Amino acid sequence: MLRGLIDNSLNIQRNIILFAFLFATGFLFAQNTFDSYFKPSDTLNKKRLNTLIISETAVGAAALIGLNQLWYADYPKSNFHFINDNAEWLQMDKIGHLYSSYHLGSFGANALKWSGCNRNSQLVYGATMGLAFLTTVEVFDGYSSEWGASMGDVVANISGTALFVSQELIWKEQRIVPKFSFHTTHYASARPNVLGSSIQEQILKDYNGQTYWLSANIHSFFKSSKIPTWLNLAVGYGAEGMISGNEGSTDPILLPKSERYRQFYLSFDVDLTKIKTKSYFLKALFSVFNTIKIPAPTLELKGNGGSQFYFFYF
Repeated sequence: MLRGLIDNSLNIQRNIILFAFLFATGFLFAQNTFDSYFKPSDTLNKKRLNTLIISETAVGAAALIGLNQLWYADYPKSNFHFINDNAEWLQMDKIGHLYSSYHLGSFGANALKWSGCNRNSQLVYGATMGLAFLTTVEVFDGYSSEWGASMGDVVANISGTALFVSQELIWKEQRIVPKFSFHTTHYASARPNVLGSSIQEQILKDYNGQTYWLSANIHSFFKSSKIPTWLNLAVGYGAEGMISGNEGSTDPILLPKSERYRQFYLSFDVDLTKIKTKSYFLKALFSVFNTIKIPAPTLELKGNGGSQFYFFYF
């Protein structure tokens, strides 16, 4: 039980830092009221590039220093080692790593594009930013006696970066984008210290309410069709019945027996980056919010049997 609490606390704080880092990177696109400022430079703009390097270095260093002080400094060190946590939370945390790695890399590549760097630099230095940051965090875990590096996390981090880079190499565009949605569940009240006592905490902690999506732009695969350029088809993955990382922890009222199961979803979505606008500010804003799944009619297939249709699911 204690290990579950520690692991979940680790995930909470890590996600907070990851999203803060993602927001800080996105903020680089939104620091000037003049629309022209958001237009990517046609040639290398050293002033913009220097701004990016200084900002990302400062934010990354601050995040890692804060990370070390917040939750590694009070625990003993050990030799570098791995743990196997692949069975925990029905792999929801692993999907979260893929999602974070993809979008940190996406923002990194787009930031270098904005500064006028060539395409190779965008992919080599920008798209791998998330992988580099998350790998450093994994090394911290590996030298802590309380935790350990997770090969599952490493594979998920690599997969997220590979998803972005491979699409740029094959299609020169992002046709399939990982997205996130969340709804509150009754499971949090069973263990609020683990799953969150407020909606802000539950968004980060309650895996039962999280859904991760792969949202595919239909028109990108059928260029000559009359399908709206912004319309996406999304497949989602979630899990329910979890009040701890592993099987065995139950609540006599809310969960008299452990009934953990996977959820699979099919839904429509909107690719905000495909909405036509001449405003570079709006394009930048749309790219940030394109990380979130738009509520839409959704079919759910339950891993324990049965199905359910929602007019709007988030």
